[in-house]
Amino acid sequence: MPKKTLGRNTYKTIWRWHLYAGVLFAPLLLLLAVTGSVYLFKSEIESVLYQEYYQVDPQKEKLAVSEQLEEVKRLYPEAIVTKYRPGEDNERSSEVTISTNEESLTLFIDPYTGKSVGELNNEDRIMDKIEEIHGELMAGTLGDRMVELAACWAIVLLVTGFFLWFPKKPKGMGGVLFPRLKKGGKILRRDLHAVPAFWVSGGLLFLILTGLPWSGLWGANFQAITTNTGEGYPPSVWIGEAPVSGVETQDIAEVPWAAETLDVPISSLQGLVPQTLDQVVKIAEQTGIYPTYSIIIPQEPEGVYTLSVFPPKAQDEATIHIDQYSGAVLADYRYDNYGIIGKVVAWGITLHKGTQFGLANQLASLIICLGVILTAISGVYLWWKRKPKKGMGGPTAPALFKTKMFLWLMIGLGILFPLVGLSILVVWLFDWLIIQRIPVVKRWFNV
Repeated sequence: MPKKTLGRNTYKTIWRWHLYAGVLFAPLLLLLAVTGSVYLFKSEIESVLYQEYYQVDPQKEKLAVSEQLEEVKRLYPEAIVTKYRPGEDNERSSEVTISTNEESLTLFIDPYTGKSVGELNNEDRIMDKIEEIHGELMAGTLGDRMVELAACWAIVLLVTGFFLWFPKKPKGMGGVLFPRLKKGGKILRRDLHAVPAFWVSGGLLFLILTGLPWSGLWGANFQAITTNTGEGYPPSVWIGEAPVSGVETQDIAEVPWAAETLDVPISSLQGLVPQTLDQVVKIAEQTGIYPTYSIIIPQEPEGVYTLSVFPPKAQDEATIHIDQYSGAVLADYRYDNYGIIGKVVAWGITLHKGTQFGLANQLASLIICLGVILTAISGVYLWWKRKPKKGMGGPTAPALFKTKMFLWLMIGLGILFPLVGLSILVVWLFDWLIIQRIPVVKRWFNV
């Protein structure tokens, strides 16, 4: 086959896959970009929404934690206290999470008066809903897989889009680095998709790669490999004997990514009277943990107090296990204990969330998200204006298996991202069983 024909076939194949993948996943990418834009400002939004709960008037001294819990027991005598979060400064309320009547509530307590200033059902937290939509479309495991699939196919879109954007015969930077405004509507529509896509491609790839460690399939396998290769938590985090509980920390508490597979130690039954939360708070302060930490309260006799903190900066992350009877620190896992992969992921997560470098980080991530929104909308609009009345409007192109270069690229991406590989097999079966065998469908897909 002549080189020019081979080149045209490769170009058409890439264009075809880019088009179909874009049309299919644009709605999901648009949703992820919108929810991500909102979530970047979680702290600011919640400080406005819940100001009456968060803000307290400073007085001379704070009450002991045990005195603050008396208000909780008065309001909910049958409830189980599961978590406590001391206010990080003198103007911040304490938070007590309880479990009652199959509900999880957070009570906000004025640490100076011991009185409740409000309560929230944890199912009703707006930013938690945004996070749930962003991470799993509020559809559990199925939603998580759909988000992961969209993220992985976004990488395919980036690779194929770069090939389509790359100038074959450059005549200036118009249509490459900036849109051509005076070349007619057809060219302008193309440029309003291709040019912004180029500018945000690097940032989008970064957001995808830093978000994948949270995913249920790829992220879980990546975490397992990280731990099994010795890049997970090192033995040096243990103070005393190694844990024997067989439970991972992520099963009892929400903790930083690097600590999720950390084994939970057990409390040695040295006494029947557990340490009070007052004593645990003092121990926490002595460890120098970042002040926005939470204390997860053990519910079993052999359980431990677990301290977890999600600070703005990766370097301040910490996960600490404390014996509930002796008050001994059994494990103290900090950023400095992470392996190189753990540190990279920790930085990636705080950059992804827009907290590592404050407002500058938020604005940079917001610009990327807005660029993705523009690219998704302009791409669908471009396709809609180009497509014929009957059919998808994709170019006629040889089958994937007849375009070796692109085939090997897709195989590589399929190995690296299993859901991509699985979806390619589904597409191939759909093509073989339906598209190629039903004339009307075949004409609609222009095969």
